[in-house]
Amino acid sequence: MRIVSGIQPTGKPHLGNYLGAIRNYVRFQDEAEAAGGQSLYFLADLHALSQPHNPAELTAATREMVATLVACGLDPERCILFNQAQVPQHAELQWLLNGTARMGWLNRMTQWKDKAGKDREGQSVALFTYPVLQAADVLLYQATHVPVGDDQKQHLELARDIAQKFNFDFGNGTDIFTLPDPIIPPDTARILSLRDGSAKMSKSDTSDMSRINLIDDADTIMQKVKKAKSDPEPLPSDPGGLEGRPEARNLVGIYAAMAGTSVADVLRDFGGHGFGKFKPALGELLVEKLAPINARFVELVRDTEALDAILAKGALKARDLARPTLAAAYAALGLVRG
Repeated sequence: MRIVSGIQPTGKPHLGNYLGAIRNYVRFQDEAEAAGGQSLYFLADLHALSQPHNPAELTAATREMVATLVACGLDPERCILFNQAQVPQHAELQWLLNGTARMGWLNRMTQWKDKAGKDREGQSVALFTYPVLQAADVLLYQATHVPVGDDQKQHLELARDIAQKFNFDFGNGTDIFTLPDPIIPPDTARILSLRDGSAKMSKSDTSDMSRINLIDDADTIMQKVKKAKSDPEPLPSDPGGLEGRPEARNLVGIYAAMAGTSVADVLRDFGGHGFGKFKPALGELLVEKLAPINARFVELVRDTEALDAILAKGALKARDLARPTLAAAYAALGLVRG
């Protein structure tokens, strides 16, 4: 088993990132180790170039993300933690795969359509081709499994299509790339904005009140939960009563995910009560669960040299793992290298 996943180091990591991805990273780290395999987690700083960015902010955000991942439980001694920019094989393999990927495949990517909007001509080439870099990210390490959310399943399918076509066209009966399988955790929580129950909790939302950042202090968390959008009705006694109440469903779902219980159990305890009782309880639960992460983050983020050392050590291991696959791809394509 070799698990590979990446996360963009842009914006501040929030509760949605934690419950949707980071918490599972820690679990996958343990599972891969128990199975005698490996887990690799990278900060997708090359992907960040597909959108306008501030270089100094990207540097700071990369270090903050390392601190966050370690604070949440990733252990650089038990997994490989690095950033793309220190492993040039990612960009090299993307270029080699560009000859196999097809324009029609990329044009069908729903995230390209969503992010480009109506101004496709004004977007960077990187935004259009970044699914090919995503394919390189996982194929480079012969990943067997890739954690994906609903919004990334299409990109993993593209990676498999590229791998299959490359193997068929250039493998001469030998598979150059492993076809990775998706890991879609059944208990992954879909966390929505605190201000809009129809939108995902997002780093890019202009309102900081729309999300719980993992580095928010206790007072900030309580304030955000108190001001979170809800409705005047009391909570129902069963999950069916949350239909048509997106904000209520979101807040109850957050409570269930953080408490490690079911929505039905939460409603058993709070059904019939209004948000005047539920919100303080939710806030206290979030403070209790996030306080250790916050404290560890504050401790880690001050030591930039230690954070850089974690990335450098991880990148060294990643480059060693990537070398054979990249060499095989060059050879399969008939490219002569010294």
